[in-house]
Amino acid sequence: MLEHLDLNALIAAYGYWVIFIGCLLEGETVLILGGMAAHQGALQWAQVVGWATLGGILGDQLLFWTGRYCGARLLPRLKRHQAAIERVQGLIQRYPSTSVFAVRFLYGMRLVGPMVIGASGLAPWRFALLNVLGAAVWASLFVGAGYWAGEALQQLFGDLKPYRLPIVIAVVALVAVAALIRHWRARRKAPPSQGH
Repeated sequence: MLEHLDLNALIAAYGYWVIFIGCLLEGETVLILGGMAAHQGALQWAQVVGWATLGGILGDQLLFWTGRYCGARLLPRLKRHQAAIERVQGLIQRYPSTSVFAVRFLYGMRLVGPMVIGASGLAPWRFALLNVLGAAVWASLFVGAGYWAGEALQQLFGDLKPYRLPIVIAVVALVAVAALIRHWRARRKAPPSQGH
């Protein structure tokens, strides 16, 4: 039964690993949930930010090196991401340093962005420094947003312990709906493909 599920124990046991692995990939949802868990005392705020930063750095470094060595062959095959790839290429040409910092905050560019930057020939040391700074700011902002959301919910409902599982489900559902809406809007804005 759901009421017997000790979500706090699960979060305490696996929370930092979930945050680290989630931030290797995308991360925003897991960061918000991590911030809420820190507000509830299930995780420590500094450790959530630290593991999130580490996951964000490592994920983007791997993508950067993938782009550096395989970008010329790989990027043309990513047909679904061509609009994002072109946007990042435009950014990197005009604002090379800013694009490294900003790409993780731009929807749809978190995965392809570092690959495009790697393929652009930007110096690895420059990417690494800006990647560390960007990951730390990104992690702090999203964990802080989750912490603030936990505070707002506590003001509204009082003790959140009975509501932990519904809150987790609601946050994941809201983020999924927002992502679907953004994806749908992006598809509507995209030019029709040739041959259709």
